[in-house]
Amino acid sequence: MSKYRAVSHVIFDMDGILLDTEPLYTKAIQNVVGRYGKTFTWEHKSQMMGLQTAESSKFIVKALDLPITWEEYNSIILEEYKITLANPEIIPGAKRLVHHLSKHNIPISVATSSSQDSFELKSAKHKDFFKLFDHIVCGGSDPEVKQGKPAPDIFLVSASRFPDKPNPEKCLVFEDAPNGVQAAVNAGMQVVMCPDENVPSELRKNATMVVNSLDDTPVEAFGLPELIK
Repeated sequence: MSKYRAVSHVIFDMDGILLDTEPLYTKAIQNVVGRYGKTFTWEHKSQMMGLQTAESSKFIVKALDLPITWEEYNSIILEEYKITLANPEIIPGAKRLVHHLSKHNIPISVATSSSQDSFELKSAKHKDFFKLFDHIVCGGSDPEVKQGKPAPDIFLVSASRFPDKPNPEKCLVFEDAPNGVQAAVNAGMQVVMCPDENVPSELRKNATMVVNSLDDTPVEAFGLPELIK
């Protein structure tokens, strides 16, 4: 008997899963905190990945003891993002998997902690790609997403917006961040983690499956059409 449950719908995180934005986020944050003589480390990043912008701003100001309010930092970093995050690339393995699922008529969605404005900025040059998804949930600005990851809200909202409203156990989530993995688990969904190489093993253990690239995922284990390489 398989340790995995068959699913009918797939939900993707965006940053670090579909778009190669994580190095750009690191650059933007260091550009800002560097003005105050601070260093943004991997330890900081691992704790804030997947958080909504306001929550991540509160975390940075407190963790790095910045001499400004989180609201001031938030305003500065949003301006920095407009410069740094304007042209991210689609991650190749994600492109193959998304096109494969779309071709086989598997319902797919995006559940990102970004706001609608941030999503528009990052996806502007990839409109055809994002048209493949049934819907996009932008947790940073969506009024139905009451709490950010690791709360389950964003994934439950995303599931509810498919026309047939699948039960959570019928949804498979793709995530890169520990906070996102926990959100999927809290939603009662299986989750495939494709983490940064710096994510330690103890922060991967809650994932249903861990892969190095999305197109390395044996999706047939979840009852989905096999991705032939």
